[in-house]
Amino acid sequence: MTSAMFEETTPLQQLYAREGNSPDQLYLRQSVNGEWVDYSWQSFGQHARKIANYLKQLGLEDGDRVAIHAKNCAEWLMVDMGIMLAGLVSVPLYPGQPESSMRYCMEHSETKAIFIGATDNPEALDGSIPDGVRRIGIWGNGLNADDSTAEIFANIEPLEDNPEYGLEKLFTIMYTSGTTGNPKGVMHTYASVAFTVPRMMAEEKYSNQDRFFSYLPLSHAAERIIVSMVSIYSGAVVHFGEGLETFVRDLNRVKPTIFFSVPRLWKKFKEGVDAKMSPQKQKILFNIPILGNIIKRKVIAGLGLDQARKCITGSAPTPVDLQEWYVNLGLPLMDGYGMTENFIYGCICRDKPIPGSVGKPYSDNEVKIGEGNEILFKSGALMKGYYLEPEKTAEALRDGYYHTGDTGYIDDNGNLYVTGRLSEVFKTSKGKFVKPTTLETRFGNTKVFGQMCIIGHGMDQPVLLAGLAEGVDGSDKVALETAIAGELSAINAELPPHECINNVFIVAEEWTIENELLTPTMKMRRNVIDGEYRKWVEQSLEANGKQQVHWQAA
Repeated sequence: MTSAMFEETTPLQQLYAREGNSPDQLYLRQSVNGEWVDYSWQSFGQHARKIANYLKQLGLEDGDRVAIHAKNCAEWLMVDMGIMLAGLVSVPLYPGQPESSMRYCMEHSETKAIFIGATDNPEALDGSIPDGVRRIGIWGNGLNADDSTAEIFANIEPLEDNPEYGLEKLFTIMYTSGTTGNPKGVMHTYASVAFTVPRMMAEEKYSNQDRFFSYLPLSHAAERIIVSMVSIYSGAVVHFGEGLETFVRDLNRVKPTIFFSVPRLWKKFKEGVDAKMSPQKQKILFNIPILGNIIKRKVIAGLGLDQARKCITGSAPTPVDLQEWYVNLGLPLMDGYGMTENFIYGCICRDKPIPGSVGKPYSDNEVKIGEGNEILFKSGALMKGYYLEPEKTAEALRDGYYHTGDTGYIDDNGNLYVTGRLSEVFKTSKGKFVKPTTLETRFGNTKVFGQMCIIGHGMDQPVLLAGLAEGVDGSDKVALETAIAGELSAINAELPPHECINNVFIVAEEWTIENELLTPTMKMRRNVIDGEYRKWVEQSLEANGKQQVHWQAA
């Protein structure tokens, strides 16, 4: 399959082709009470066309913005396509996004209507919707709404014509989660999709034989492209589960051929295996000829990934030790790197994992290292700009390149390595610069820590803030402190003196989206975390700096 087959075509044109050529082919599967509800391309198209006609009947004008706030479900894709059919612009919002952030996104984009689905915090969502915004409930909605998709599907006739829009028409405004300040509205036209998806399909060989399991937020650029857009262009089947409670069950039922996840979940998978089979036992059993391979296959099958031909990791750095564990298991992770601004059309380790690297750039995509070792991208996937923010657009898009704010280098084989963020590098009181993200990857194989954040601006040495890993019993502090001392000793032995971690601070509270210590894409808000714990850290160091492990009172 060549990219030329799909170049210059929009998602709408792909829909029209599938409605005409393969109307009965299965497209979406939604799990409801343990049973699959199936949607063919014809059924999907009819549902989307009813959404489009409804939006037109509201009197919305071409280019008006319509928000989607829902957990992943079949109706999310129907609504998204309906918005496109109506000539409107989608504004995806993250489930669990803080109230102030959601309100800002809707007010800033001048949202006219919002489709509301299942959410963990309906009260926050209710208070964040500006007055005058039309509310439409979809599957799982728990708020009062003006209308519902159930009523639309029952009472509205489907849009009959096949509207065509040029590639330069605005397709979506995706608000970046942002670790500081207000989110920025990234504008993508249909040209971004028409450039990105065909090339990605050609290189990754996506087809209608593939199965996706969609659970990462569809408001995130990676899920939007890899699952939503790729499935529209390739005809792959997309499955939706019922929630976190049934995640493992649903994943095993789907047995996806393509599975995209984030390092945090890959680590949880490993911890689950470790809980059943100790790392020491794994080391012995995995290396027994023939039997070792049988055991590995059983482990992979237990994860529901025995039919996965591609396992992708991204959104945050994947620790080298974690990558190596999956390679040894026989389930190599393809580390990808991209961002909302380039519709995640960046780099990927395709053939085999390269520890610490995110691989080579996709085709027709230039990557280079600029001033301060900043990573720069240039391709047809780049955003049009930040909505209503010309100054920030001019700062990010210079000389045809998108300036990522990430630092890195390219090796002699053309592989990219991401080393940190320009904005996160800090200087200690000794005048030494520290890249915290690079340091944090050193702790990738820790058995004690779960969430981790290194801070140290203006301090003598960097320190580690951490929560205990899931399943770790915090009651035996003496044993834990001994284990932590051992891990620090091994890690510090490989670090220059100014990067050594001499103090660990065990926090009592989990960092979440709700307490605003994580972004909606699960990235740490390092500056916010620093501000939250700085006083405790400084007081503890002043009182007893020689104490290696400090415990926060619950």
